[in-house]
Amino acid sequence: MREAGLVGTAARIYRRHALPENSCRNVPNLRRDAGAPDGVNQQWAGDVTYMRVNGEWRYLAVIMDLYSRRIVGWAFDRTRISALTLKALRKALSTRLCEPSMLFHSDKGAEYGAHDYQRALREHGIKPSMNRPKTMTDNIHVESFFRTLKTESFHDLYFEGASDLKDKLKRYIEIYYNKKRIHSSLGYRTPDEYEKMVA
Repeated sequence: MREAGLVGTAARIYRRHALPENSCRNVPNLRRDAGAPDGVNQQWAGDVTYMRVNGEWRYLAVIMDLYSRRIVGWAFDRTRISALTLKALRKALSTRLCEPSMLFHSDKGAEYGAHDYQRALREHGIKPSMNRPKTMTDNIHVESFFRTLKTESFHDLYFEGASDLKDKLKRYIEIYYNKKRIHSSLGYRTPDEYEKMVA
């Protein structure tokens, strides 16, 4: 982390509260039967967490490729609406090619159940998959990423402001986590290294 220029001065990270059920409440959990992916861009997962900086809330949305654990898209803003999760999705789609019938897994939050978000998935041939009710472990890999983010760099720290926090998130995700942080589940390789094995 030091190599990435990350010095602790952070915000608090919190899990977001569950939102009322929406039009996607009947979307099934397709990941349960799909099994583990055997290549990149077969299964993505997304989630949102929130962070407090200088007395104000900010929201972080991420998308992870479940094969390599790489964060392929992320967005940071002051509002927790579908525009935030759409921004993360568009960032991922701008750099990755979807495999046919790719799955996108999330919880049933309003940001993912929104019509514009579901329409974007359909337009790219992506199948939505959602958590079972009250089953947080259905999206355990992204939950684990948020815990890692919290414990390794951003817990009980204080930033100068939202722009400082966003800059450090960018360095953590794009320089440290994707390129330098090893995972035991990947054979003690980084997400970037693991993807290069199948490139």
